[in-house]
Amino acid sequence: MTNHLDFLLEQNRLWSQSVKDRDHDFFRHLAMQQNPKYFWIGCADSRVSANEILGLQPGEVFVHRNVANVVVHSDLNCLSVLQYAVDVLRVQHILVVGHYGCGGVTAALYNTRLGLIDNWLRHVQDVRDKHRVRLMAMGCPDRQLDRLCELNVLEQVLNLSETTIMRDAWARGQDVTLHGLIYGLHDGILHDLNMPVSTDNELLSRYEAAVDRLFASSK
Repeated sequence: MTNHLDFLLEQNRLWSQSVKDRDHDFFRHLAMQQNPKYFWIGCADSRVSANEILGLQPGEVFVHRNVANVVVHSDLNCLSVLQYAVDVLRVQHILVVGHYGCGGVTAALYNTRLGLIDNWLRHVQDVRDKHRVRLMAMGCPDRQLDRLCELNVLEQVLNLSETTIMRDAWARGQDVTLHGLIYGLHDGILHDLNMPVSTDNELLSRYEAAVDRLFASSK
């Protein structure tokens, strides 16, 4: 019987050697510190890998992933990673990154039952219901799905900005900005959803303007 771990371990050895061939001291420097500027909150989808998409090396982006890139105020896992990124690593940019064709968002849009995860996707259904009238007015299911993927990113940026972690960071004058991005599986391109947040001032107006731009682009 083939041991699949043997394949993975060999792939790892080849990768490690290729890195050392390019930079003999890479791992020595990497082991000494972790000092990323970016914190990526993305989907657990296997096709959406933060470092590879951004073209960054190990150590340059801190990552948290879950199904449908959701930020929930009761999720201590996400909040713990967020606090470490902000308070300890002092990241400068936090990227909430969704992707078109997200399976979790698709299930939320169409009320597809998947099991235990349905409870988690209830958060995305809340986003759907919040914008139901404008989504239904779009007609085309594919366009509705694309728009909900985008809206879900904006909603999570809003949720993120309302955490005590971010509020406390901004109150003490820390320079950290939130961004909402969407990734295209079909072309590998990231798109900025134009909702940068670096203070809690005018938060809702920025959110509403970003949402309005999305639906205006659908006409």
